[in-house]
Amino acid sequence: MVDDPRPSASSARVEDGPPVRLADVEAARDLLRGVVRRTPTLPARALSELVGAPVWLKCENQQRTGSFKIRGAYTRISRLAAEERARGVVAASAGNHAQGVALAARLLGTTATVFMPERAALPKVSATRGYGAQVRLAGETIDGSLAEAVRFADETGAVLVHPFDHVDVIAGQGTVGLEILDDVPDAATVLVPAGGGGLLGGIAAAVRGRRPDVRVVGVQAEAAAAWPPSLLAGRPVALDRMRTIADGIAVGVPGNVTYPQVAGLVDEFVTVGEDTLARALLHCLERAKLLVEPAGAAAVAALLEQPARFPGPVVAVLSGGNIDPLVLLHVIEHGMAAAARYLSMRVRVVDRPGALAELLTQIGDLGANVVDVEHTRISAAIPLGDVDVQLSLETRGATHSAAIVDALRNSGHAVFDEAGAPWGSGDVAAAG
Repeated sequence: MVDDPRPSASSARVEDGPPVRLADVEAARDLLRGVVRRTPTLPARALSELVGAPVWLKCENQQRTGSFKIRGAYTRISRLAAEERARGVVAASAGNHAQGVALAARLLGTTATVFMPERAALPKVSATRGYGAQVRLAGETIDGSLAEAVRFADETGAVLVHPFDHVDVIAGQGTVGLEILDDVPDAATVLVPAGGGGLLGGIAAAVRGRRPDVRVVGVQAEAAAAWPPSLLAGRPVALDRMRTIADGIAVGVPGNVTYPQVAGLVDEFVTVGEDTLARALLHCLERAKLLVEPAGAAAVAALLEQPARFPGPVVAVLSGGNIDPLVLLHVIEHGMAAAARYLSMRVRVVDRPGALAELLTQIGDLGANVVDVEHTRISAAIPLGDVDVQLSLETRGATHSAAIVDALRNSGHAVFDEAGAPWGSGDVAAAG
C-alpha cells in the first residue's frame, strides 16, 4: 500500500460542491425498491481478528448481475423521458456495467446496445446477451469500445449511459451507503473500491449526509490510480498507462461529474499492489466463502496491507463478483504465491532406484502437497550419479516453506532455487 502524501480528497478545492447529496440518494433508494437486491452485510471474523475491531463485508458481489452497477444503470434509464427511451440506450463496458445496463433496459422496456472490447471475456459477453442486450465487439480496449458507442449514439439518437459520470448513476450507486448505515449504525470507516468514482461518490453522499463523522476511504490499484494525481492538480488528470488485474477499477481519468463529488466528500485514498489484490481475492474465497473479482476485493486488500490504519468498526465494500474462470484460476495461483503458499525449488538426489519415491514421501510427511514434479539427469551442471528433481509444492506459508527446505538440507539434499542458486531457509522466508 502507498500512503500518498498529496492532498486528501476533502482538501481539494471544488467551487460548486458535490452535485449529488443525501436527498438524491434517498430518492434513488425509493426508485430502486423492489428492483435491486438488498445485499447482505456480513461479519468477517478473520479480518476482525487481524484488524482488532469488527469488520463487515458489504456483499455487492451478490447483487443482480453480480455487481452494484444495476443500481446506477436502472436509476439513469428510469429517469429518461418516454421519447428518449423509445430511441434505446447504448453503453460501453468490458463487463459489469454492460450487464447492469442490459438488465435495466430489459426491466424498463427499452432496447440496449452494448459495445465491448473485441477480446472481452466470453462469459461476460454471453451474460450481457442473456440479459437482452445487443452486443457489438469493437476496439482492442474499452476506450475503443466507448468511441464506437459515442458514434452509435450520434448516428441513431440512442442515449449513452455512462458507467459513472452522471448524477443519476452516482445517486443510484449511493444506495449501497444507506444500506451500510442501516446494517452497521456504529461504523467508523467505510472502504470502497474506486475507479471512475461513481460508487465511491455515491456512498460518500449517503454516509457523510447521515454520519459526517464516518471516514470514507477510496481504494485504488497502484497501477491504475488516477485519483491521487488528479486531486493534487485540482482537476481530472489522465494516466499515461494502466496495467492491473483489477480491470473493474482500471479507469484512466476521473469524470467531470464524479471529480467534485469525490473531492468534496471523500476523506482519503489508499492504493494496493497486485499481489495484495490476489491475496484479497483468495482470502474472500477461502475465509469468507465469497467469490469476488479482483476489483471487488480492493477494500479487503487495503485491510490486509495495513490492518491497523483504519478505525473500527470497518465496512469493506465487495463491489462485484464477475470474473472469468480462467482469470480466477490465474489470480488464485498468484495469490497463493504472494502468500508464500507455493514453493518452487530443485532438489538434488542420488540417481538410484527408489530415490525419487523417498524424496516425495519425505515431502508428504512434512505436510506439503506436490503440485508438479520433473525429473532431470541430463545436464552438465549435475554431477555424475546425481539427478535433479524440480518441484512445485503447496505449503501453509513462509514458515512452513522454510521448515521444508531446512528438513531437506538436514537430510543431506542440496536445495536450489529456480535460478540454480543454493537456497536456504532464510531465502524461502524472504521470498514470502
